[in-house]
Amino acid sequence: MSSLAASDERAVQATARVIQPAWVRTVHWINAVAMILMIMSGWQIYNASPLFSFLKFSKSITLGDWLGGALLWHFAAMWLLMVNGLVYLALGLATGRFRKKLLPITPAGVISDAKAALTGHLSHDDLTRYNYVQKLLYAGIIAVGVVIVLSGLSIWKPVQLQWLTALFGGYDVARYIHFFCTSAIVAFLIVHVALAVLVPKSLRAMIIGR
Repeated sequence: MSSLAASDERAVQATARVIQPAWVRTVHWINAVAMILMIMSGWQIYNASPLFSFLKFSKSITLGDWLGGALLWHFAAMWLLMVNGLVYLALGLATGRFRKKLLPITPAGVISDAKAALTGHLSHDDLTRYNYVQKLLYAGIIAVGVVIVLSGLSIWKPVQLQWLTALFGGYDVARYIHFFCTSAIVAFLIVHVALAVLVPKSLRAMIIGR
């Protein structure tokens, strides 16, 4: 009996150590690939018609070589991102992961954890729980992801989806919104990668789950 109980306890402990379930890891890495493809091809599309005279992206960090090629990459990655994103949203809501991981978010909690992070006192011992800064960033990037897809669709089909383009204030405004959403995602990715380097066990958890 004691042997059986010990075996059960070990099984429970092994289950408890699962930080990132398989479906989270799968959609995370698919999203990462799709987003990188979209960003690099998007920069090539931007170069064909820049929004700012002082900004142009180096060909070394763009994808597609020319406008037509960049558009093909961008649309292919767009469908991958949309389908995978919908799967992520559906499973996140159905499993209650969003509610458990991202809520609640309070101003006091964000300020407190931001101060702790800036002074190097923010704990990362329990990877099963997000601190308030993480909650805000992850919830925010989900919202930005929705806006960038919708603004992208309004730019792609401004006539067929004229109601959506009008919702963004017109084609030109939608381009600016799309650009700044892309910039926000790039900034998020930089911070995300930096934190993964600083807290390598979080990266390990996203690769093997434990």
